[in-house]
Amino acid sequence: MEVDDYLEGAPEPQRSTLRVLRSTLQDLLPDAHEAMSYGMPAFVMGDKPVAGYAWAKRHCSYYPHSGAVLTELADLLDGYDWSKGTLRFAVDDPLPRELVARLIEVRLAHLRPAG
Repeated sequence: MEVDDYLEGAPEPQRSTLRVLRSTLQDLLPDAHEAMSYGMPAFVMGDKPVAGYAWAKRHCSYYPHSGAVLTELADLLDGYDWSKGTLRFAVDDPLPRELVARLIEVRLAHLRPAG
């Protein structure tokens, strides 16, 4: 399954909400390529997934592909349902661009070699 097929299979309003998130991720990660990872769309740099997303009946989800990103940004996640590896958000309210930018910034920092 490809990313476009995945999104076409999503019901509304999840489809529209995830298309906004996808556009934001495309803008913020111009050097990444899109792929399916763990059955959901993801933005990948090199061979490392940086950001993924999915839909469910009652929410949409953002996946930072790291157990540390959301914990590190916990102070920015008030009002969201989240666990170590998943940020859940409303089916009709895309994540704010500023939050997505911070999530990506932290994930990319974790991927950089120490030194």
